[in-house]
Amino acid sequence: MAKKLEGNGLFESSRLMLPEHREAYSLYMTHKDSRPRPVIDEQEWQEIGQTLMVSLKEHVEVTLTLYDPYEDKQASGFVTVINSFRQEIKLRYDNDWEWIKFDDIIAASL
Repeated sequence: MAKKLEGNGLFESSRLMLPEHREAYSLYMTHKDSRPRPVIDEQEWQEIGQTLMVSLKEHVEVTLTLYDPYEDKQASGFVTVINSFRQEIKLRYDNDWEWIKFDDIIAASL
């Protein structure tokens, strides 16, 4: 019993982690390594815009690279609507669709 009270023995023998603490720590570890949003110049925006217009007018499938703080995501489908007021596009894939903001688009290819 005396050994537990010496040095760090008391805390070494009573390790306990609550589920709330484990979840908070896991959330912290996943969010600590986020990366900044890339800056896209005017020429790249023009190329992305042309690719989106081709997909809209000619009904060609487009693959978008989307920004995420931890890793880039890919989305493939057909552009059905370009809403310049709300600055987003409507991407249709399979039997579903999704609104994607212009700010989230990093690259577009046919």
